[in-house]
Amino acid sequence: MITTMLKAKLHRVRVTHAELDYEGSCAIDVALLQEAGIREYEQIEIYNVTNGERFTTYAISAERNSGVISVNGAAAHRAAPDDLVIICAYTGLTAAELANFHPTLLYVNSENQIIRRSHAIPMQAA
Repeated sequence: MITTMLKAKLHRVRVTHAELDYEGSCAIDVALLQEAGIREYEQIEIYNVTNGERFTTYAISAERNSGVISVNGAAAHRAAPDDLVIICAYTGLTAAELANFHPTLLYVNSENQIIRRSHAIPMQAA
């Protein structure tokens, strides 16, 4: 049996561009992609914290250390510059692979530069 697990998360990155007249996808600073372990053309889910939209697209590389998060094509209707979004990638794992699996979680500042890395979401106080 394969279990679908969170592989990587870019938490509350800021959308820098929304380009309607573009072929599609989401351009992401290649430094963020590499740190998260997200491959170019990999399917991603985007959760817009600002407006509640949720959608699926794929990642493409933007200039390294540019901080670019560009939502392109039809998805540009679902995000605007300065929106905060969470970008997630998922993977399927076998029971054996699950034993030692931990996701990569990246947290950024207002310029989309990494300020913290983690492999677990902190527990919330009740």
